[in-house]
Amino acid sequence: MSQLNKQGLTRRALLSRAVAAGALAVAGTGFIAAPDAAWAVEVNAISEHEMATLLQMARDIYPHDRVGDRFYAVAVKGYDSEASKAMVAEGVAALDAAAQAAGFGNYLAVGWEDDRVAILRSIEDSAFFQTVRGGLVTGLYNQKEVWPIFGYEGESFSQGGYIYRGFDDIDWL
Repeated sequence: MSQLNKQGLTRRALLSRAVAAGALAVAGTGFIAAPDAAWAVEVNAISEHEMATLLQMARDIYPHDRVGDRFYAVAVKGYDSEASKAMVAEGVAALDAAAQAAGFGNYLAVGWEDDRVAILRSIEDSAFFQTVRGGLVTGLYNQKEVWPIFGYEGESFSQGGYIYRGFDDIDWL
């Protein structure tokens, strides 16, 4: 019996919810893919359910509509290790338990972002949440491919500093 079935969510159910929502799909043992197959992430130490939960959690902690799921996948891929396996398993179990207490099957079954954020707030003091949140700061925002989305052009010291590079040319602030 797979890890997903033990937690009350079949691969088929996750796939149908993910495709309907335009999110993630479990495409086989140890493999999660985008519905358009533009990216995929292989999982080794943790389960597909745990990786999918980490991806959704990451998107809910730092929501950016213009940032693709593949960047969030890169940011949480580091938790797919033997060193993090127990922390992730316990943390996802606690997150799923909080979702069940709120009347949902598990965290991935929560359809509305506001409901997921409320569930995250219920565990925000946990070591698991703080570790994931802290890791996302560098895991997500240190990806050079994400910088143009936010209008960040990178370091400027080597080019004479920001004052000579249009420090006030951003239009989204």
